[in-house]
Amino acid sequence: MLRALALIALIAVPVSGMAQTLADNMSRHGALTRLDTGDQSRGWEAVGRLDINGKGFCTGALIADNLVLTAAHCMFDKHTGTRVDATRIEFLAGFRNGRASAYRSVRRAVVHPEYRYTPNVSAESVRQDVALLELDMPIRNTTVIPFATDARPRKGDRIGVVSYAHDRAQAPSLQEICGVMGRQDGVLIMSCDVDFGSSGAPVFSFEGGEPRIVSVVSAKAEVDGERVALGTQLGETLTQLRGALGSGPDFAAVPPVNGVRLRLGGGRQGTGAKFVRAQD
Repeated sequence: MLRALALIALIAVPVSGMAQTLADNMSRHGALTRLDTGDQSRGWEAVGRLDINGKGFCTGALIADNLVLTAAHCMFDKHTGTRVDATRIEFLAGFRNGRASAYRSVRRAVVHPEYRYTPNVSAESVRQDVALLELDMPIRNTTVIPFATDARPRKGDRIGVVSYAHDRAQAPSLQEICGVMGRQDGVLIMSCDVDFGSSGAPVFSFEGGEPRIVSVVSAKAEVDGERVALGTQLGETLTQLRGALGSGPDFAAVPPVNGVRLRLGGGRQGTGAKFVRAQD
């Protein structure tokens, strides 16, 4: 985990005002809520656990019926630094308490073209820490609705996360709401609670009341002794990754047409989180 001074040096976030911003954001946080039941998880089934080569897991989310968005570092073996065979990865959509809404193997995966795996977190590695996975078969299930994506949130915006983690591997949790403390050079600094296993977890914006993915969790860090999360940029990167898969229009992320989607302030809220590098 990075210490406060290391985070400042890497992300170039000014110290002035950071502690108060963090305190203000923390005061508005919702607690982590474990999504154990069907009612609690309804609308979030497109977030799933990525089981990687039988050795670990990350969190991922559908942005099309056959595309999963996650972190690039999840595609690498932390001990050897070598790329994991994509066909040894399985996506468990909406996995909770031993069952998933859908099970799919991964056919192939692409990472940010400039991403280089390193166990050391840096601004550059976080900024490029994005991967797109193509499933062997589309998930065409009316309860598993892919999420649309959107532009990066601004400083002060409210966001949320749904993720798995090492101490809650059997069901995702949601956290509503955390905040964007700052952003620079494509890196989001967020006051969200994160831990091992949450790498690749989708970061949601609720603009207009509809959750849309605006980033994925890359790492955790500390600012003035408080835990924060670091997120990647999407935008052009996501367009590049779709192109690398030779996707064409069939892979375009579109808003859901039929099915349930959570809305901010509704009966089922949220975003749960705890993230950091899943294999660390």
